[in-house]
Amino acid sequence: MVEHKKVIIVGIPGVGKSTVVTKVVEILKEKNKTVSMKSFGTVMLEQANKNGIHDRDELRKAPVEIQQKLQTLAAKSIGQMNDDVVIIDTHAFISTKEGFYPGLPKNVLEQIHPTNFIAISARPEEIYNRRMEDKTRSRDIISIESIKKELSVQDAMLSSCSVFTGAPMKVILNSEGKIEEAAKSVIHAIGLWN
Repeated sequence: MVEHKKVIIVGIPGVGKSTVVTKVVEILKEKNKTVSMKSFGTVMLEQANKNGIHDRDELRKAPVEIQQKLQTLAAKSIGQMNDDVVIIDTHAFISTKEGFYPGLPKNVLEQIHPTNFIAISARPEEIYNRRMEDKTRSRDIISIESIKKELSVQDAMLSSCSVFTGAPMKVILNSEGKIEEAAKSVIHAIGLWN
């Protein structure tokens, strides 16, 4: 009997999370695993489009009550998936006017039932440079200090999720030019490297 994995992978903007996740999926498929990757934000955005919100940056700035409703709908959809490995690409928190809102509140975790938490990280200077070079998104003005704070908040949020669910948490460094190494570290962490 195959053990199904529901792996939540988080990372602040600029760590290269989506690139690492893409590589993880590629490697797992080569190992003949059935793999689904869901971007939690994309699933939320699909629901948000029905409510007049048209892009991720607008969604990020939506009132907390709207984000909560959309999170619950997305979590229910993802929680029903049953591939060998389901990877949920998301954020540990959302920066709102009210403060840091958890990207993985209790109701979301209860719907998904994660088996692992992975935080993709990078050096603050690398994150800063990657964000400054990304012209595809409307990014907020940032500093190295604010990036350090975001990394700290992410670790605190994800640690809380791990305590609440009993699922292990691991932080993996995605250094410049080392995507394959980071992806293999993710696969080791979830117990699928043999």
